[in-house]
Amino acid sequence: MDWYQIVFEVIDMRSFSNLWFWIVLAVVWSSASHWVLGVPYDMVARARKHGGQAAQDLEDLVRINANRLLFIIEEAGLWITALGSALLTGLGLTGFVYKIELAQALFLLAFPMTLVAILSVWSARRIQREDRAGEQLWRRLRIQRMLTQFIGMISIFFTALWGMYQNLSLNVL
Repeated sequence: MDWYQIVFEVIDMRSFSNLWFWIVLAVVWSSASHWVLGVPYDMVARARKHGGQAAQDLEDLVRINANRLLFIIEEAGLWITALGSALLTGLGLTGFVYKIELAQALFLLAFPMTLVAILSVWSARRIQREDRAGEQLWRRLRIQRMLTQFIGMISIFFTALWGMYQNLSLNVL
C-alpha cells in the first residue's frame, strides 16, 4: 500500500464526515471554555469558595497571564492581526469559493476562536484597568467564560448545520 493512501484513509479529507474533526471541535471548545485567560476555571470556583491563598493564587495567575497577553498584543498585535486576517481570508476563500471541505472546516474552527481571542484581549484590558481582585475579578472571568461558551455553542451549531448540509449534498449528487 502507498504511504499517501494510508494517510488519506486514516485522515479523511472530507472533514465533516470524519469523526476526528468532531472530536477536535469538541476538544477545542471544551478547552477554550475551561481555560479562561489561561487560567483553569476550577481555580475561580476554588477562590470563591475558600478565599485566602486560593484567591491570591488566582489573582496572581490572572495578572501574569493578562499582562503577558497585553504585552504580546502591544508588541506584535499588528502582525498578528495582519497574518490572522490573511489566514482567515485564505481559508474562507479556499473553502467557500473553491469548495475545499478541509478549508471550510478549518475556517469554522478558526473564525470563532478569533472572536474568543479578541474577547480575551478585551477582558485582559478591563482586568488590568479596573477588575484586579476579588469579586470584580471573579465576575469578569465568569463573564469571559459565559461569552466563550456562547460563542462555542453558536459555532458548534452552525458547524453542525454546515457539516450536515455538506454530507447530504455530497450524498445526493
